[in-house]
Amino acid sequence: MVLELFLNWACIEVFDCKVDDLSNITATYIGIVAGFVLGGLVSWWIYNRQEKTAVKQKEILDHITDLEEKHQVILEKHKVILEKVQIFEQNHDEILKNILTLDTKINSLLENK
Repeated sequence: MVLELFLNWACIEVFDCKVDDLSNITATYIGIVAGFVLGGLVSWWIYNRQEKTAVKQKEILDHITDLEEKHQVILEKHKVILEKVQIFEQNHDEILKNILTLDTKINSLLENK
């Protein structure tokens, strides 16, 4: 009995079968078709998920690139503003020194009178 099961296990074509029972052939073909369909569905599902993930990653990378470009523009504007503030401070310091020298001169003139 067990020997017949092992012999019929490889029963793919009708002429290979030792017994007139074709259920093993049918089960084999149904298994192959079901495996093919299931494998195709799983492959499509994986491809679809990867495609959606790739699109989302591309959108995120594009957004990051835009943010970096805007950041660079802002940094350049800040550098210009900082340079203008430094120039203003230098001029302010010079004017303050001139005012202080004028004050000392005025004080010395007032003391001399």
